[in-house]
Amino acid sequence: MHFQQFAPPEPLQAYVRYFWRLEHSSPEPATFHTIVDGCPGLILQAAGSAPICDPVGKLWPEVLLYGQATRATQLRAGGAFALLGACLYPGTERLLFHLRADELTNTCLDVELLPAGGRRFRQQLQSIESPDTRLAQLCVFLLRAVGTTPASLEPGIQYALQQLIASRGALPLGELLAGLPFSERSFQRKFQEYVGVSPKLFARICRFQTTLTQLRAAQYDKLSDLALANDYADQSHHIRAFREFAGVAPHQYATRTREVLENLTLVL
Repeated sequence: MHFQQFAPPEPLQAYVRYFWRLEHSSPEPATFHTIVDGCPGLILQAAGSAPICDPVGKLWPEVLLYGQATRATQLRAGGAFALLGACLYPGTERLLFHLRADELTNTCLDVELLPAGGRRFRQQLQSIESPDTRLAQLCVFLLRAVGTTPASLEPGIQYALQQLIASRGALPLGELLAGLPFSERSFQRKFQEYVGVSPKLFARICRFQTTLTQLRAAQYDKLSDLALANDYADQSHHIRAFREFAGVAPHQYATRTREVLENLTLVL
């Protein structure tokens, strides 16, 4: 398993957290857990890659845009594959592709169906085998979607995202609303439309991601410290949240999985 991560070019840095490439050369099947990270993204499968399917056996499109996830999902690859991806910032579905983020939550869309040149992009990829050239073509596709006048999220929603991320999900909703020009009902509706999940759920994801980062970095003496440090009611609440968003309990993640991406683990 070979993984590489790349920083986006400057014109895309407001939309793309990072690009990544993952290659699996073994002909043996592989099983993965996706990890909820609060971000949408794009994934391109190289020609000749083994099929990848979801838990009910539905095959991924060759080029797909996926939205927010609210739970961990198990994926299965039939053998060797090569993937190229872009991890996007929350709300990018709306900014670049003019889609409601909540229409993509827990699902994906064949890029051919995107109005912003998706079919042409897919056709161009058919004749490209070089991974570097495919990455360059993906950048061109995204830059075309940005256009000559870059869009930005509604200021109130952007502010809310920044505050929830900066507080690691700990900011109470009442305090957040105090800095917004919306009623609570209007804010809930707009956040769901632009981000794909409710503010409360996004805060839970931020808090989970904080514990996941600490677990990866071994920043604890015992696992119960993670629950205490991140204001979970007790260790059992932390375990339930971790299993919901990572697919395994914290101790299983630490001992039985191998990290492949920030939002993907190989199940051993």
